[in-house]
Amino acid sequence: MGIQFNNIPGAGLVAPLFAFEVTSGGSFQSESRLLLVGHKNTGAMLADNVPTPVGSHQEAIALSGAGSMLADMVRVAFRNAPVQETWIVAAPATGTAGVWTVKVNTVPAGGGVGTIEIAGEPVQVQIAAGDSVNTVASALSAAINAYFNGLTGASLPVTAGVVTDTVSATARHAGAIFADLDFHVPTTIVGNAFAGAALTVTNTVPAVGDPNLANTLAALGDDPFDWIVSPFSDATNIGRYASLLNDISGRWAYSRQVYGHVFTVSTGSTAALTTLGLGLNDRHVTILPRIAGAGNATPAWQVATMRTARIVPWLSDGVTGNVSRNQTGLVVDGEKAPRDRSMMPTYAGRNTLLRSGISTFIVTGDGQVAIDKVITTYQKDENGQADETFRDIQAIGQLVAILRYFRAMLAFEHGQKALADENPGGVGSISTPKGIKATLVHASETLEARGVLENARGFAERLVVKRNSENANRVDIMAPLDRVNALDVIAANAKLYSQYR
Repeated sequence: MGIQFNNIPGAGLVAPLFAFEVTSGGSFQSESRLLLVGHKNTGAMLADNVPTPVGSHQEAIALSGAGSMLADMVRVAFRNAPVQETWIVAAPATGTAGVWTVKVNTVPAGGGVGTIEIAGEPVQVQIAAGDSVNTVASALSAAINAYFNGLTGASLPVTAGVVTDTVSATARHAGAIFADLDFHVPTTIVGNAFAGAALTVTNTVPAVGDPNLANTLAALGDDPFDWIVSPFSDATNIGRYASLLNDISGRWAYSRQVYGHVFTVSTGSTAALTTLGLGLNDRHVTILPRIAGAGNATPAWQVATMRTARIVPWLSDGVTGNVSRNQTGLVVDGEKAPRDRSMMPTYAGRNTLLRSGISTFIVTGDGQVAIDKVITTYQKDENGQADETFRDIQAIGQLVAILRYFRAMLAFEHGQKALADENPGGVGSISTPKGIKATLVHASETLEARGVLENARGFAERLVVKRNSENANRVDIMAPLDRVNALDVIAANAKLYSQYR
């Protein structure tokens, strides 16, 4: 093949010259961004609807405010994906902030320690002998406002005030996502002075309202955000996710090719979650479940972030085959298991959820939450026929890895070239359909070696690359991809004999 230059002229040089032109031979490196959509505190320096990178939980606090939803999401994201490139975007909160009252009814005459858990965080109050209910209420209010978990960096999603014997806890942000914020007096702590009827917790002002994410999502533009966590799963915002990511004019459209996938969370019974899933059919959206009434200490925005962050490093790894792996059993760091295990779906229940487009989780023997299976809501093709092609979340990660690698290899080897049917002189500035096909075959072999694609030989046999019959400047390609599948089920027949015949 002839030698191609970009800057040194191929003709016309007469004066003596010894020159090197330095160009790149191309070196593809995959990249992956995790984007967290949430609320900032009022007055925080982070501007609304502006995607911003963060490098630590401390930086997220500085940008969005201590105790804010966004700071909390960053905190739990880095617990599960410590080196993941992470961005945040603040969506304005709308609606009504929930308010809960905690009335102190009685205190032990001899004093003690009272513990109440708020959003899974233990708030403790030292009670001296002879303290009144008013004194204890004031101490509890102060403890809520001062709370900081030095080990995990957690703050509380509420602020508190007190009147006589009653503490009022107000959500830091408006919106229905706080509707089931958990207030729990643990009975497993020996001598808990708040156990029994010592406290009465009442939701006096319901949390209502859903944010309008239209401007927030529009602000993403064509910047690459592969994995988007947005805990708002009302029907209107789910529709906005579909618009953001659709294949015609959205981020997956041929004219944009910036990709992306939204993970959101929904709380409900198995029946309600099943109904939600069956009403959706979008390969670009994943619903992560919380089981209603099961005693969910971990708030919805944490659940969405933790579970997503736990699997994103694998979904982003198209080099060692992690993108293709079964994720079952990956422990989610920081998520507390539901207190009422009887409400947890059985295998049959989880199977029903998965067949309805809802992802599933499990609780391990030692009480930790772990991934069971994460899927998209895609269930049927454009003709309404059952189709599992895009069901597994691995398929989405693999697609991103494959398409980006193919595009990079084509750009490296055929960018800024001329096009001809044949190239008998081996001119470096000319590409041919045969050469483009060879590039894709080599790329598929590389991805097969990396555990993303399989049957590269079959791909080469089925690959079609030809010049367009009407546009002489265009090449058309049919690239049938055979992805590596996750090993989800091993079925064995253990036949027992008294003695082999």
